[in-house]
Amino acid sequence: MRIGLITGEYPPDQGGVGDFTDRLAQALTDSGHRVHIITSVPQSHAAPQGIPGRGTHVKVPTVHRVIARWRLGCWRQLSRLSRELDLDILNIQYQAAAYDMRPGINFVPRRPPASTVVTFHDLKVPYLLPKAGPLREWVVRALARRADGVIVTNREDELTLQGAAGPVSALTRIPIGSNIATGPPHGYDRDTERARWGVYSNDLLLGYFGFLNESKGGEALIRTLHQLIDDGLPAHLLKIGGRAGSSDPTNRAYADKVDAMMAELGLADRVHFTGYVPSEQVSASLYAVDVCVLPYRDGVSFRRGSLMACLAHGRPIVTTHPAVALPEIEDGQNMYLVEPENSMETARAVREIVDNPSLQSRLARGAQALATKFTWEHIAQRTVDFFIHTLGKDG
Repeated sequence: MRIGLITGEYPPDQGGVGDFTDRLAQALTDSGHRVHIITSVPQSHAAPQGIPGRGTHVKVPTVHRVIARWRLGCWRQLSRLSRELDLDILNIQYQAAAYDMRPGINFVPRRPPASTVVTFHDLKVPYLLPKAGPLREWVVRALARRADGVIVTNREDELTLQGAAGPVSALTRIPIGSNIATGPPHGYDRDTERARWGVYSNDLLLGYFGFLNESKGGEALIRTLHQLIDDGLPAHLLKIGGRAGSSDPTNRAYADKVDAMMAELGLADRVHFTGYVPSEQVSASLYAVDVCVLPYRDGVSFRRGSLMACLAHGRPIVTTHPAVALPEIEDGQNMYLVEPENSMETARAVREIVDNPSLQSRLARGAQALATKFTWEHIAQRTVDFFIHTLGKDG
């Protein structure tokens, strides 16, 4: 099958959607499909780092960095390239921030040159005009209705689209996987890795992976660290990964807010930042932490690549109750669940895990077992099956 993956960001741009597209593209290529990635022209600020998670392969996807701006005219260029490449499927990786918060990608032509499937990484709306709230929501629903098929990555978005006005041609849920391979650098030593941050064997090292934004509970994370230190624990926090990412400018403003809180509470020497680093260094950092704390304000969700990485690395995880029931999550077995924005409860959960080695081991084993349900081979096969279903429906 000739597959075109459309994405507003792609490595070395920093962002979860770009990393997801890279891993999916390689898994599809390894399965024998011809994959073309259609994305933005290179950003001048993007660091020339290696693509996260990619090893050496005989066959690799072809990358077309051709879209200068994701405005209303972008579909003329996308349609032309689709015809030139004779694509069977165009799969839009949708997240409004990855397309500069512009709605051009939402207006799929009535007769696109190939069957079109949209993968919604979230349902956040693009920017249109001031006070254009209902219209912004309409353009997201319009994208779902215009597409031949829709993929969502989590149960919350599936329920939202099922309840939205207007029919969706075909809808399925396919989870994402970890964008970070479980492989630290050669010669890795956990104590040495911790020592580079000034953290030693008797210290408690919390881990947080991913960018900070309003939905991820950065302020609760800092308050939790402060509470643990107030309780007399030698606690540190390792913030793993880039600070704000390439796509969403609101991330930078929120990161500044969290930095100010950190300074106000006097935690500068207790919080350590890896910065944006290659996949193997992210893996090394995850293995170095004692507990991953992911205090999402909107509840834990399988749309979070940062969560998937923590699961794959078998880390004990403290996170927040999901917004909708997720039967795969077993409180106290594969995650420890707390209420959102409750730093005292989160700190108590961390202390309980640290003080109870059997609980710590159980959570670690449960996390790793849960991660086996989200392998890229399985994700790629389910995606192809849905593509075939969409092509058969259209044909």
